[in-house]
Amino acid sequence: MSTAVCEPQVRRRHTAGEFEPDSRSPGVATHDVQASSAAPPEELSLLTVEQLAERLNVSTKTISRWRNQGLVARSFSRDGRHRVGFAHQDVARFIAENPERIRRGSGFSQLSNSERSCILQRARQLAEEGGRPATVAKVLAEESGRSIETIRYTLKNHDRQKPDDAIFPHGYGPLSEATKRNIYRRSCRGETGEALARKFHRPRTVIARVIRGMRALKIMDLPLDYVPNVEYARVRTQRQERAILAEPPVPESRPAMPRVPSGLPSYLQSLYEVPLLTREQEAHLFRKMNYLKYRASQMRDELDLERPKARLMDRIEALYSEVVATKNQIIRSNLRLVVSIAKRHVQQNGTLFELISDGNISLIRAVEKFDFALGNKFSTYATWAIMKNFARSIPNERVQLDRFRTGHEELFGATSDDRTDALELETAQTKREAEVEKILRHLDRRERAIVARRFGLDRDLEPLTLKEIGQEMGVSKERVRQIEARAIAKLRQAAVEENIQLPE
Repeated sequence: MSTAVCEPQVRRRHTAGEFEPDSRSPGVATHDVQASSAAPPEELSLLTVEQLAERLNVSTKTISRWRNQGLVARSFSRDGRHRVGFAHQDVARFIAENPERIRRGSGFSQLSNSERSCILQRARQLAEEGGRPATVAKVLAEESGRSIETIRYTLKNHDRQKPDDAIFPHGYGPLSEATKRNIYRRSCRGETGEALARKFHRPRTVIARVIRGMRALKIMDLPLDYVPNVEYARVRTQRQERAILAEPPVPESRPAMPRVPSGLPSYLQSLYEVPLLTREQEAHLFRKMNYLKYRASQMRDELDLERPKARLMDRIEALYSEVVATKNQIIRSNLRLVVSIAKRHVQQNGTLFELISDGNISLIRAVEKFDFALGNKFSTYATWAIMKNFARSIPNERVQLDRFRTGHEELFGATSDDRTDALELETAQTKREAEVEKILRHLDRRERAIVARRFGLDRDLEPLTLKEIGQEMGVSKERVRQIEARAIAKLRQAAVEENIQLPE
């Protein structure tokens, strides 16, 4: 840590002998206000609240707090008004009985504006060097001669009043759910616990606990619904489990390559290169997928959200990865089925690609619900599910089109259609994405992150406001705006250099 910028203030200790009656006493006591005193009923020399606070170098609020902790106060009359005062012997007794309380109370006296500014400046410097709130408060207390409580209150009060200029934007109170999600996302991207601890000003143990907790919540949201089968509960040995989780059986004869329908784009033609599954392979893969879900679901029931165990979460996530891989294998082997059915249902004014997209969704749902134990072939079940969906969606589309008939269909039929088809649109979109990626390389990591979060370039995340990005990155909204403006200027210059036309 660098050297201090604040000069420590020397504070003297107070003794009971300092408090003897003097000529400045404002009045005489008439009766006790709080605790009783052993003083005789004759007149007593008293100090006002302000005088006592000045002598002890504390605030008047501290004096009021000490009254509740045993400091005897007396009432006196002055100019016809009743006021509160303190007898010297009562103050001396309180000091003698509470030396540590007096010492700590002296550290709570009010800060001057210059001293407060000095402390805040030094705190910001220490925070930028990676200091956490507790460490910074301790260092500043030693450097300034103030109590740790005074320093901590000053920093908290500043950050609460000026959140856009906070020294520790993530450093006080419980972490919000948004901050926890941000920590977990950064951890998944590869940021270390030490780096996250510095960024969010929390101990590494707290960061590790947040990551484990968010990971456990994510596991609880995994889609592990499975088609039940009595066979799963009968698995007792590793040998039985290995048989279920093995690779699917190889067919005795190599299946013939199917004929690719004419007129299909190249990326749809590639679907016919994936061989169809035999009945035995289908049964094996569906058994494997649902057994994996069954085992993962059982383990998830053992997960304690208060204290999630990393080893148990590792096993659940590994099982789920196998679930996804097995499910994708089944889907890939049946995608051509969707194309074949869609070609038979495409309308004159419809598009094949829309039907294929709808059919793929129906195929995925069919994979989730198919029960191999009933003995049916999956292709039969999937065909029924896809055609049922087409039977609902195609008439709805036709009704939607009929609502907007103009009465000029003959004119439209005689006019050439210069619109691009879906393949051309997809090709153009791919080109645009490549161009954006090309010019984004001219930005540094922080600029690129701000542009991506601001304009929603990440398809999995919604665009954020300047304030939300600032909270996520630990900087002010104005700082985010400055970085965004600089990044956009860089992008425009990069577009000129790459000969890419940007919209106005």
